[in-house]
Amino acid sequence: MAFLLGEQIYQISGQGPPPLKDFFQLEITKNEVIWKSWKISLRPEWRGAPPRQLKMVHHDFLHEKMLQREVDAVFGQRILDYTISLCQGKFDYLERLPDGILLRILSYLQLKDTTLLAQVSHRFRKLCSSEKFWEQTVRNRCAGFSSDMEGIASAMGWRKTFFAFFHKSSIKKQQ
Repeated sequence: MAFLLGEQIYQISGQGPPPLKDFFQLEITKNEVIWKSWKISLRPEWRGAPPRQLKMVHHDFLHEKMLQREVDAVFGQRILDYTISLCQGKFDYLERLPDGILLRILSYLQLKDTTLLAQVSHRFRKLCSSEKFWEQTVRNRCAGFSSDMEGIASAMGWRKTFFAFFHKSSIKKQQ
């Protein structure tokens, strides 16, 4: 399944922890970990300094404790753990799918299951509460939805429309 991944698997960038103002970028590709840093300083000796870049294969990163500590200091333990998992070949394919495909998958789930899925991650919570999800829910699951109601749903919001007009009938249908 690794063929489903693009060349770049993950990328994050941000400013280092205080008091430093340095800027960092971590990129994970299929084969390498790339760590870039830019020195941000008013000191004359650092002006015009080129960015620093380290490239290493995944196996080497797993044994490079100093770089791991630096990633942890800049981006935190969660990002370090995720980076290590990626270097070990543990890819989360579901999390990498585009929103359109995930919405299509959600359309096959019961609403109570989407409620549970929304608790899995920030991305799934955002997706399960999105207007696109609720529009899809109303259009595909609610008998009695008519084109006349589309204007109401657009003005009121698709989620509110679902709970105002269709919620009770969908509960009876699921039982």
